[in-house]
Amino acid sequence: MFETVNGVRLRVDVQGPDDAPAIYAHHGAPGLGTHATPKRAFAPLADAFRVVTFDARGSGESDAVPPYTHAQWVADLDALRARFGDARIVLTGGSYGGYVALEYALAHPDRVSHLILRDTSASRRFEEAARRNALARAEEFPEITEELLDTLFQGRVADDAAFRDAFAAVAPLYDANVDPKAARERVANATFRADTHNQAFSKNLPDYDLVDRLHEIRVPTLICVGRHDWITPVEASEEIAAGIPDSELVIFEHSGHSPQLQENERFVRVVREFLARHGQPGHAP
Repeated sequence: MFETVNGVRLRVDVQGPDDAPAIYAHHGAPGLGTHATPKRAFAPLADAFRVVTFDARGSGESDAVPPYTHAQWVADLDALRARFGDARIVLTGGSYGGYVALEYALAHPDRVSHLILRDTSASRRFEEAARRNALARAEEFPEITEELLDTLFQGRVADDAAFRDAFAAVAPLYDANVDPKAARERVANATFRADTHNQAFSKNLPDYDLVDRLHEIRVPTLICVGRHDWITPVEASEEIAAGIPDSELVIFEHSGHSPQLQENERFVRVVREFLARHGQPGHAP
């Protein structure tokens, strides 16, 4: 379905019973990611939850209408929540979607009952580690160069085609074990919007640092990360866990950047048990 909020049409998918507690899952990789990944990851939970996934403004099938800022993405998420009448939600975000989830939880603490973060960061302090991780594989993947990483991390991709080529070069890094077929499928199934990516990385991220505010998050928080994540390494999740009171950190030993897919059965079990321990949210009337 499509829902119009804040003047843009968002591609939205809803799984599960209408009266079930709501999980809202924000995808990562602005200009590249879509709702399809969290939809697949959280589908098993649709037996007991209403799982809402969507393409954020500027990504996938949603309208490409700027601004592509954290504040705007938070506002769009909140408008979608209000449209569906959910007073409080389980909010989950992975990778860059974790940035938006953290920003939302800080902006609207009364509207989040549980927070689930996956392979994300509260700052850019680990970007140099990500670069080292990538360059360490340059002999195996010679297209990975410092120039390529600068182009991606600084948001200087020339156009959509160049964005596709750049992502194809780093795509194999996202798996714990190299899987050329999975990497090719990752590229083939993506929609590339360079403008969205460039805005996110050149305008939003230079000032992104929520570490000193993490203590403000008081809802039950689960933090998941793959042991072999190259771009948001385990240390980034440990930083979040140290900052959010009574949060829980789970490391997936056989995963790269996507344990929600690479170890889906365990991931779903961990999420289900976490929500059961901390009580499930109610659906607003």
